[in-house]
Amino acid sequence: MDDVTTDQLVIRAGDPGDVAAVLSLLDGATRWLVARGRTGQWGSASHSGNPRRVAQVRRWATDGDLYLAERSGVPVGAIVVGDAVPHVPRATEPELYVNLLVTDRAHAGEGIGGRLLDHAEELAREQGLGLLRVDCYAGDDGALIRYYESQGFTATEPFTVQLVNRLWPGQLLERRLA
Repeated sequence: MDDVTTDQLVIRAGDPGDVAAVLSLLDGATRWLVARGRTGQWGSASHSGNPRRVAQVRRWATDGDLYLAERSGVPVGAIVVGDAVPHVPRATEPELYVNLLVTDRAHAGEGIGGRLLDHAEELAREQGLGLLRVDCYAGDDGALIRYYESQGFTATEPFTVQLVNRLWPGQLLERRLA
């Protein structure tokens, strides 16, 4: 008899040994975006070739802010939670902030991102927090904003970040925890 539990999604804490897997997920998502002409979110360069991004992922993994979703032991998504990034307005109450959400596009439509966001909500509740916030790319057709809204978030404040050669449009969203 087959073991039916092998395809179940398992969410676990990440560690420094997961840095390459997270960079691979990011690179795959970027390739998917580029193939659709959507370079505004993350550009077109690989994350694994960017020393700053590699150091950021390593820091997340070392600090205990990283969680991975796995199927049959293979990473299919990742989420990073912690403090809000400096380019968004400060929360007026204690919060948990989603700094990164990425899933393997080969598993699109399987609810992996939603499960990771629910895990972030569980972590917030365990800390006695009533607010989960995230920001996302607000350009192109707004699909990413609509995704977060479909996951129970409400758009609050738009913002822009000055990059080297352009403005990056962002949207702050929040999910109130009952």
